[in-house]
Amino acid sequence: MQTEQVAQKMKVVIGLGKTGLSCARYLASRNEKFKVLDTRKNPPGLQQLKAECPGVELELGEFNAQTLNNAAQLIVSPGVDQKIPVIQNAIRQGVPVTGDVDIFARSIAAPIIAITGSNAKSTVTTLVGEMAKTEGIDVAVAGNIGLPVLDLLQQPASSLYVLELSSFQLETTTKLAAEVATLLNLSLDHMDRYSTMEEYREAKLRIFQGCQQAVINNDDLLCQPELPANVRQWHFSLVENSAAEFSLLNLDDGQYLGFNKQPLMSVREMKIAGKHNVANALAALAVGHAAGFSIDAMTTTLKSFSGLPHRCQWVADRNGVDWYNDSKGTNVGACIAAVNGLGGDLGKGKIILLAGGQGKGADFSPLAYPLSTYVKLAILFGEDAALIDQAVNGSVMTITVSSLEEAVSIADKKADKGDAVLLSPACASFDMFNNYEERGEAFVHHVGELH
Repeated sequence: MQTEQVAQKMKVVIGLGKTGLSCARYLASRNEKFKVLDTRKNPPGLQQLKAECPGVELELGEFNAQTLNNAAQLIVSPGVDQKIPVIQNAIRQGVPVTGDVDIFARSIAAPIIAITGSNAKSTVTTLVGEMAKTEGIDVAVAGNIGLPVLDLLQQPASSLYVLELSSFQLETTTKLAAEVATLLNLSLDHMDRYSTMEEYREAKLRIFQGCQQAVINNDDLLCQPELPANVRQWHFSLVENSAAEFSLLNLDDGQYLGFNKQPLMSVREMKIAGKHNVANALAALAVGHAAGFSIDAMTTTLKSFSGLPHRCQWVADRNGVDWYNDSKGTNVGACIAAVNGLGGDLGKGKIILLAGGQGKGADFSPLAYPLSTYVKLAILFGEDAALIDQAVNGSVMTITVSSLEEAVSIADKKADKGDAVLLSPACASFDMFNNYEERGEAFVHHVGELH
């Protein structure tokens, strides 16, 4: 009887969407028996799942404890919190838990470059991928950016995988063993998922488990893990006289990206603007160097890379005012990075900031100082506009509006020649938009409609 019960056990994918669908495809390609669970009655990807995996067992609605307790393995999608009591109960009963990244890492032979951070991980991941291409390496870029990792297994194998990983993905990752791993930065985020900043940090630090080389941000103490002595470390810093191999150099004719205190290229030659992007470039150089890329291939890429949509993306010059779309700035740290990055180039009091949305339980008070330094007007919108206004506490002039369109219109009237208008919401978009991309596209559209 016991043998029969074991034979009937099957793997259970928890959470559909893009990642869950890729997990289902993977299991189906291996002819494994599995179920898919989702609390939503009509989750995204449902019709595609039924078309690609006909006959798959589905349980929609409240999770069934018996299904989880009798599973051979739980494959948890990043959007599902493992702390849900019914999942915790199954774990206590010995049901193993994994995720798509762990399955992928065990299934490939090629090296992995793994990149995480509260901000800029998509920019650095894409940049490192482009550097690899310039070097002539057959590279695949995936993870939290673009293609789910398990979908890569349906394609011809690559020589190198560059993965952007979120804290949610790292929660179920134990066997990554990346060739190069980095935590770019850490700031308060996802406090609707994590009870403390330390819990969030611990999830991020999982990226270093079993890594061969680590790239460390010398300017952020929270990003500096305790590593075994055999892990080779490389460091980057915006501080010229730091001990970092990759740092910013201040020379007579301007600022340079440097390696071991020797200039590699002028910051002016980069297409991406702002001090935060200088840090991103130094991080990418350190990662690429650890992976064996040539300096020439990396600097060539930095001279042509124009950045990603919705990430401090230049939109327009209107009457001498530059407009920037940083809709991907969905947390306080990202907003601060964008404000400091642009403000450092423009000077004090030259930014009109558009911010607001769903704050995800964040503390907005760290915005007060950078806004008081570089922002002359903050135009606030969305669900948590009042919380932002309260947190900045008179450090900057604010106006609260009812829509992004109204924010754009007022910014146009208030901006003077030489200013910049920056959409960097410090919040998620779900109160008014389906995602940050839709919010950014709306911003670009409204800017284009100005007369």
